[in-house]
Amino acid sequence: MSAGRSRSRTVVLTVLSVAVALGFAAVVAVPAAKDWYQNRHDEAASYSSGKEAKGDRVSVPRWLPDEAKRIEYAMKTTGGDRLLKATLPSATLPPACTPHKPGTAPKPPAMKSAWFPQHAEQRAVARCGLYYAYMEGNTLYAWQANDDWIQANKA
Repeated sequence: MSAGRSRSRTVVLTVLSVAVALGFAAVVAVPAAKDWYQNRHDEAASYSSGKEAKGDRVSVPRWLPDEAKRIEYAMKTTGGDRLLKATLPSATLPPACTPHKPGTAPKPPAMKSAWFPQHAEQRAVARCGLYYAYMEGNTLYAWQANDDWIQANKA
């Protein structure tokens, strides 16, 4: 094989190798970067009790019973979106909760988490402060919508 042909083959193989490496990097890096960008303002925490959760974060609702167990909490740091899951001592909503007004559609949760059910808005039966809520056995699921939070915090 001539030197010119060998050089051309080396250039083609190098270009192909670089293209394959860039393609692979794009397949891996772009979804990871997108996930980071979309979730960079999300925070989540787990607590053993309602008392511990409220002591750690002022954003945890005060109506959550101190006796609640296995708390999962997620929030956006850029607004009022919140998710909450807790095991309560009984299968009843906390006393501060009131029935959700019939005829008004609950706002769907704007956040997602592996521990929070999809389509929760279809099950909302109560308002606990600014949170929409429902019980599944002794498990409380509740979420707060950013729009409600903004409205409540207007001066």
